[in-house]
Amino acid sequence: MSNTLEQLRLTVNGEPMSLVRGTTLAGLIAKLGLDTRKVAVERNLEIVPRSTYAQLVLEEADALEIVHFIGGG
Repeated sequence: MSNTLEQLRLTVNGEPMSLVRGTTLAGLIAKLGLDTRKVAVERNLEIVPRSTYAQLVLEEADALEIVHFIGGG
């Protein structure tokens, strides 16, 4: 019997990660507890426009780099 929630494997900031197929970039950012307004994302060596985070479905073997901006003084 196969698993009903198929997993995909990708790399986030150099670390392997498994997610449910169909996860969007916005979904991953939320899962990581980050604010989409305070991150920049590179997917497979290309900057991802923030306006596409909710529509961008992650794929097997994607390599993501997520930079989280922290305010301070």
